[in-house]
Amino acid sequence: MPISLQTPLVQLKKVGPKYSERLKKVGLETIQDLFFYLPCRYENLTDLTPLDAILPGQKVVIQATVNDILNSRSPRKRMLITQASVNDNLQNNLRVIWFNQPFIAKILRPGHLVNLSGKVKLDNQGLFLSSPSYEIIDPIIPKPNVHTGRIIPIYHETTRLSSRYLRYLIQPLLYLTNYIPDCLPSIIKQKYKLLNLDVALKQIHFPDNLELAQQARQRLSFDEMLLIQLYYLKQKNRIKQLTAPSIPFDLETIKKFVRNLPFTLTNAQRRAAWEIFQDLQKNTPMNRLIEGDVGSGKTVVATMAALIVSQAGYQVAIMAPTAILAQQHFKELSQLLKIFKIKIGLLTSDDSQITLRFPKITRLNKKTLLNRLSKKQIQIVIGTHALIQEKVKLANPGLIIIDEQHRFGVNQRSQLIRNSCQPIPHFLSMTATPIPRSLALTIYSDLDLSLLDEMPHGRQTIITQIINDQARSATYQFVRGQIRQGRQAFVICPRIESSTDKNPPQKKSYRYSLANAPKTYRQLFCDTLLKEEEIKAVIAEYKKLSEKIFPDLKIAMLHGKLNSQEKQKIMTQFKAGKIDLLVATSVIEVGIDVPNATIMMIEGAERFGLAQLHQFRGRVGRGQHQSYCFIFTTNSNQQHNQRLKALITAKNGFELAEKDLEIRGPGQFFGASQSGLPDLAMQALSDPQIIQRARQAAQDLLNDDPQIKKYPLLKTKLEQFRIKIHWE
Repeated sequence: MPISLQTPLVQLKKVGPKYSERLKKVGLETIQDLFFYLPCRYENLTDLTPLDAILPGQKVVIQATVNDILNSRSPRKRMLITQASVNDNLQNNLRVIWFNQPFIAKILRPGHLVNLSGKVKLDNQGLFLSSPSYEIIDPIIPKPNVHTGRIIPIYHETTRLSSRYLRYLIQPLLYLTNYIPDCLPSIIKQKYKLLNLDVALKQIHFPDNLELAQQARQRLSFDEMLLIQLYYLKQKNRIKQLTAPSIPFDLETIKKFVRNLPFTLTNAQRRAAWEIFQDLQKNTPMNRLIEGDVGSGKTVVATMAALIVSQAGYQVAIMAPTAILAQQHFKELSQLLKIFKIKIGLLTSDDSQITLRFPKITRLNKKTLLNRLSKKQIQIVIGTHALIQEKVKLANPGLIIIDEQHRFGVNQRSQLIRNSCQPIPHFLSMTATPIPRSLALTIYSDLDLSLLDEMPHGRQTIITQIINDQARSATYQFVRGQIRQGRQAFVICPRIESSTDKNPPQKKSYRYSLANAPKTYRQLFCDTLLKEEEIKAVIAEYKKLSEKIFPDLKIAMLHGKLNSQEKQKIMTQFKAGKIDLLVATSVIEVGIDVPNATIMMIEGAERFGLAQLHQFRGRVGRGQHQSYCFIFTTNSNQQHNQRLKALITAKNGFELAEKDLEIRGPGQFFGASQSGLPDLAMQALSDPQIIQRARQAAQDLLNDDPQIKKYPLLKTKLEQFRIKIHWE
């Protein structure tokens, strides 16, 4: 039966039902799928070593003739042993041993010329080759080497799906790559000197040399990156076709605001504010991201934008990921704008407030607040996800601001805009998670970028130390001394590791199996269990600190299971100095500002990303006193220690992000579930040249043909990509 690219793998003689299921688990169902299951690395097995030149400990490739081969069983462990004797043209002999692979004796026969690749070991009988890869060589009808004597591909393996099997499966089918449509226009391939798709697929699986393997990977990475850039540049162009209110720049209002600030704006803040003011004056929607380090002053810049828009007669919505952060923004904007007659509302799931002028606060029920919003009687509304409820209607929205924008999915952001009236409001987002500029330009390519790469004058450097078990007791004594001097401390607990970290729990009731539940419900169940694990960690740490370490101190705990009122009460007491030490989960990563808190202790630091650790550290160092960050770790892994040391040496969040990318690579930097990027695109993020070329190619294509009608294959591929990619 003839085969094609879409032939199911189960129909191949080398597969069958058992292997078909194993392949399906890694996403391989058709022959075409196989070609895009790419090697993760290569082994260079091209150089043959003579038998008289091998040494113990070497990994070698030899070519020899099988003298004899037989199976036996070891007397002690009853292990099946396959032992062969081989010799070369000079009649040098060598033992070869395989363990628990008796079938090899049926494959390799006396007289066979074979390539063997493995490690040389030494026992009391002399040198032997241990469990080598093998390949029969036909001297009459030469065939391409697959497993030895060449650069061989190594794939991501499972316990029942080896690289050898995948090579065995893929190599005879590679001729079919000639029939895969190449969607990349010839003009782009010529301009950037890229391989044809069929050549790239052949060379990435079985390269003639490592240089061609790299060229093949660059071609395939370029394809993915081009689709990303095309998709988001098209989004950006689409937004430019929409109409937004033109907000005039009011110089006197801004001068008045700046004069009344208790501090001086940094040059970075002035630059970002000016970029925003320029965008707001246009009648097309602003779509801008402010990216700045912890404490760089993003909120002040956003407040200036909100002030200009509200003074022009339009409403502003500010959405934060947590109620604590929303409440903090409410208080901060009320303070910053107290000299202006601006009505500011707060809306969370269980809390509604409105302020007419600071410090007077009038509590309203939700219905009254929503009514005033719809009648334009509130100029600025601050809230959480509650803002995207259908009942929330802004009468005349001019600007939407989203804090920590990576915590909101695309659908949530769109819902906030859909709940607004026409014309489309301007959009401003903020993030305090610095990432390298090359990544930002890729991931946020539909957004204009403003960087706050300068810290406010007088901000102290936080002394950061990595604490092992031996130094723990002395560190606790230091913390007690600081608290006795009137300071306060945070303790952050990681989630307790469990099997649910990687695999959804298969918990059954008598009628219902979670394994058969929709993905959304499985994820919800797993998230609930993970939150429970975090809470257990906090409770355990709280008991240890309050009963054994610091029984003389006032200690409280904060975690995600507490409702908004409980969280707010604890934070109010902490800010008022009524709590010495606060034990918390990552709920305090953003939105906590307690100037008197000078100590941050992070337990199990190796379980957090560097960016998250940097966020935690940024919760202290906000007052006049010297602050400290103590990183507790029991992990001696060299890469973990390298990462944590980077936290000490990096001067700011952007430099730290570069180090994190360098150490971990982009795949781990983002995490698969966070990025939504295909593997090849993740790898391409390490190569700024590919990003730059793909972005330029996408821009050139759209300038010449905005709908990509000239290239139907590319247009179809882009539509498939749009469905596949996610950024939630």
